[in-house]
Amino acid sequence: MITTALRMDIYLKSIRLVAAVLMLAVGWIPMRLGHWIRRLLYPLVLGAVGKSVCISTGVELLNTDLISMGSDVFIDRDVRLRPMGRQTRVILGDGVQIDRGTDLKVHYHSQGEIVIGDHTIIGPHCFLSGESIKIGAYCLLAPQVSIFANNHVFSDPLQYIRHQGHSYQGIVIGDDCWLGAGVKVLDGVEIGQGCVIGAGAVVSKSLPPYSIAVGIPAKVVGTRQTSDPIPGKALGHSDDGGMEGSEAVAISPPML
Repeated sequence: MITTALRMDIYLKSIRLVAAVLMLAVGWIPMRLGHWIRRLLYPLVLGAVGKSVCISTGVELLNTDLISMGSDVFIDRDVRLRPMGRQTRVILGDGVQIDRGTDLKVHYHSQGEIVIGDHTIIGPHCFLSGESIKIGAYCLLAPQVSIFANNHVFSDPLQYIRHQGHSYQGIVIGDDCWLGAGVKVLDGVEIGQGCVIGAGAVVSKSLPPYSIAVGIPAKVVGTRQTSDPIPGKALGHSDDGGMEGSEAVAISPPML
């Protein structure tokens, strides 16, 4: 016997399915007309959505009811948001911006989530994949940053690596971090608040807050921490946007 709760669940899933088909049908429409039409469908498709959300053409949203967005979110063309399993989530805070060609994937056989904090900007062609990735607020990820919150198991040489499954530890990146172009972050790493990581670095170990790290593997070469931080100066930036101090290092700026 079908209960009222089950009927309601079937009804809501049907509405979301129809809305998802409509989103696919209108996803190609460019410019203001496309943005306006898609915006009408967001509340029906997404698990939660704030105000003034803008999703460009060619964006792929998988399991849309498992994706939540705050207000003032902008997603550029050809972005993919993919919570693969029914126990997974993708959560975008207020003011998040994701540039073109970026891919966020939560693995199928997990109960994890990718969480992007308020006002974080992710540059073009970044790749975030695994079970649990948490990025704080006001972070900057430059182009082609890769964050891998998973590893292949390869302990048995008598089996194909692809048949041995994955291991998962999770990655946490604190508030106000800047990852330069091409940085790679490996599973199990925690990057403390306020860190700056130079272009091309491979972060294989956790970094304390306010570290400046470069190289393969990434090593701490300086700190942004002061004994008495002054708002606007504690970030180590001059008035023209450059870095100040003897411990400043050359870092590729994010092109966002």
